[in-house]
Amino acid sequence: MPGCFKKTLFALASLVSFVSFILIVVAMGIPKWMTGKILCKTGADLVNATDPELVKFIGEIHYGLFQGGKIRQCGLGGRRSKFTIFPHMVKKLNTGLHVMIIMFLCVAISFSLVSFGFCILNAIEVPYRAIKGPAGVCLWNFLAGGFIVLAVTSFMAAVKLHHLTERIANFRENVFKFVILEDHFEDCFWLCVASATAHAVNLLLIAISGINFPKIKTKTEEANVTAEDIMY
Repeated sequence: MPGCFKKTLFALASLVSFVSFILIVVAMGIPKWMTGKILCKTGADLVNATDPELVKFIGEIHYGLFQGGKIRQCGLGGRRSKFTIFPHMVKKLNTGLHVMIIMFLCVAISFSLVSFGFCILNAIEVPYRAIKGPAGVCLWNFLAGGFIVLAVTSFMAAVKLHHLTERIANFRENVFKFVILEDHFEDCFWLCVASATAHAVNLLLIAISGINFPKIKTKTEEANVTAEDIMY
């Protein structure tokens, strides 16, 4: 049986793994990875809009891995619309990269659950096999965190290098052309970053559990044995 200190650390590590799992699931389900402001360039050019008038041509956009929405401002008031990435819009994006992001996160979810199970196992008993012990827990946490980092990095590459926001904003826009004034990462993106950080915390907890702290020994009083005691 593991000691009380190790039980506490592995129980805490199991909780962190489960929290990481929840964070990834929530991040994938909510369409709030990116938000930005989009300018209807075609409409602004038609009326030669100046700075005060440009407000009428500035809309908003937000999207996640599967869906999103935007407000089109082309001089006639805002028009809201929603869209889904699959199955139509993905053809206009970098399909391979977008699918890889989703796959990385799905694999990370699996490893988070495996880490959760192994942490509970180590909190209850001391496994005979090393792969089921702290070494295995470290491996699963490292893999889960690594795949999340890959997903986050790939999404940043899609946004910055492949102009993901601009492609989505101009999807099925035959008349008007939109340009991106600004865009920034939103809560769901940072939830994934927090999830990767959680696995790094787990690695630290497992490392601490392997430290053998010196035990405090109480000094026992030495018995004074005399010749008279030996006689009796």
